[in-house]
Amino acid sequence: MLYPATSQPHHDHASGHGPARARSAAAVSRHVQHAYPGYTLAHAGRQVRIGPVAFWIVVGTLVIMAVWSIATGTYFAFRENVLTRLIGRQTEMQFAYEDRIAELRATVDRITSHQLLNQEEFERKLGSLLRRQRLLESRTSAIANDLLTTGSTHSPHSTAPAADNLKPSPISDTVILKGPRDRDARLESREPRKPLTRVANVQDAGGVDSILSRISASLEKVEERQRLVLSSLEEHYTNKAHQIRGVLSDLGINVDRVPARGGIGGPFVPVKPPTAAASAFDRTLYRVNLARAQADRFSLALVHVPLRKPVHGELDMTSPFGMRMDPFVHQLAMHTGIDFRGSLGDPARATAAGTVTIAGWQGGYGNMVEIDHGNGLSTRYGHLSEIDVKVGQKIHIGQIVGKIGSTGRSTGPHLHYETRVNDNAVDPQKFLRAGVRLGAL
Repeated sequence: MLYPATSQPHHDHASGHGPARARSAAAVSRHVQHAYPGYTLAHAGRQVRIGPVAFWIVVGTLVIMAVWSIATGTYFAFRENVLTRLIGRQTEMQFAYEDRIAELRATVDRITSHQLLNQEEFERKLGSLLRRQRLLESRTSAIANDLLTTGSTHSPHSTAPAADNLKPSPISDTVILKGPRDRDARLESREPRKPLTRVANVQDAGGVDSILSRISASLEKVEERQRLVLSSLEEHYTNKAHQIRGVLSDLGINVDRVPARGGIGGPFVPVKPPTAAASAFDRTLYRVNLARAQADRFSLALVHVPLRKPVHGELDMTSPFGMRMDPFVHQLAMHTGIDFRGSLGDPARATAAGTVTIAGWQGGYGNMVEIDHGNGLSTRYGHLSEIDVKVGQKIHIGQIVGKIGSTGRSTGPHLHYETRVNDNAVDPQKFLRAGVRLGAL
């Protein structure tokens, strides 16, 4: 047994040897316990003295060993379950990571596919816009070439510039092959082009779709302006042809029977009319070309019709066409032309293209020039002081045929001007007024 060593009272017993020995041993024990406090381990009459430090070391060691034994037993008892749970947790985490990675890959693939589709859609729309732009540019070139050939479609009532000294006629003396100086042959719908392939500042501009929409709207405006220009051209040529035909009909001239003069020819290359599947632009352009061809044909016919003034400047008529009192015999007589006041030596000009048939003295006409314009039309210029052309000579519009004078039956310098249809004298004012009507065309 283990007993704590404590101090006890000392008793002397003098009875017997055994008891005396026992008392001696007990006394020694008490003495030892009193001298060395601690713990005593007793067994079968034997005692082992242990100090407090050693005792607690032994107790602590035993406690630690017991705890270690319990922990070790618990570990070995539940080791399989712990490992299984740890492996399962790691497997779940691995599967979760793999699922997340697969989801991210699918998202990346979806975004990439969407971007590719957007890029393809953008390239498709851009290609369509570029094709529309090229088409509009070709149409613009066609319209511009048409305007540069025939002039602009400005109103016929616009103010004309002062006539050139060599061209007194209100109608142009030559066939118009390019736009005159007083007309602007530029195509107003042709705005400076902007490159379509450059798409910058997409975020600021509202995105690629917004840019493409604005470009498409701009092209639609250009296309609409082109349609308006074509409609204006068609109306202009149609009205011009109608007016020329009407004026010539009033003069008794069948424009369909006016022969073509000058050097004209070439192989026949028929123009096919547009099919039903053709665009509205192509159909309108065909009608414009048809109307322009008609107007050009009628304009060429006007070259040989005496519609221009025979003298430069304002016309000062001294004697009209028709019945009058003869200035010499003072009797009623027929005046077959018009007398225009002029100074001696002023030029007399041809009022239409033609061929000289008479150039010399002709009785009362004095020095006279007659020009055959074809289709039964002819003009005469009398009382000339000088003749500047010869018989058989080709005459163009506005060419000087002689100088104003007072030869023949004349009371003073003036020009006697006649217009004849099938060799019958008609009032020249009818043709001159028609020239004024057509002068703005």
